[in-house]
Amino acid sequence: MPEIRRVRRGPKRKREEHARTAQAPLLAGAADRARALALTPVSRETLERLERFVALLLAWQRRTNLIAPSTVPLLWTRHIADSLQLLELAPNAREWIDLGSGGGFPGLVIACALAGTPGARVHLIESHGKKAAFLREAQRLTATPASVHAMRIEEFVTTYDGPVDVITARAVAPLKSLFYQTFPLLGKSGAIALFPKGQHAELELREACESPAVQAWGMDATLVGSRTDPAGRIVVIRNVERRGTTP
Repeated sequence: MPEIRRVRRGPKRKREEHARTAQAPLLAGAADRARALALTPVSRETLERLERFVALLLAWQRRTNLIAPSTVPLLWTRHIADSLQLLELAPNAREWIDLGSGGGFPGLVIACALAGTPGARVHLIESHGKKAAFLREAQRLTATPASVHAMRIEEFVTTYDGPVDVITARAVAPLKSLFYQTFPLLGKSGAIALFPKGQHAELELREACESPAVQAWGMDATLVGSRTDPAGRIVVIRNVERRGTTP
């Protein structure tokens, strides 16, 4: 019977293997970051703010579920770039309202891009206490023009009477619910709505428009392709007004 020899790995080899294992997520994150910035280029100042935000989010993610764990390796494309692409659809907008901001997408990311823009303000609406606390810390760390409102969406849209150019909501609720919640504010403000959706956006839009509550309102709705997801669509809502009323 041949002799079996056991090869022992020395401390140096073990350290090298541990280093390679630790580096793998970093390399994957760097590649994802590069893809995101190629899709949605930003200034050096904005990138610095985004990097501070991402570092804070990853630290909080260990104890608070801010994003789906499966999306962490693709954080920059799935969340950062996916949020930044909305800016092109409203390049002159200054007053933004982000409903159900959660981990800061898209609202805090948009605020990072608009920092330094005169008159810019992003309102982050989040009823979950821990997530609202995270958003406040992220706003402080990034020094962005954002305000955190720790309240339910229904409460905010019925009490807010300030200016608004754009209302956003990402992964918050079906379009039918979003329309019901936001149309009164969209109707009186003349703002537009940007709702990122997945591959079933067209079906979801059609079903929402068949609702009697939604049919009481007139609007212009279009679907715009997503840069970050070939199957995704952004639902763009303009010119909302209650039917049978004079503008």
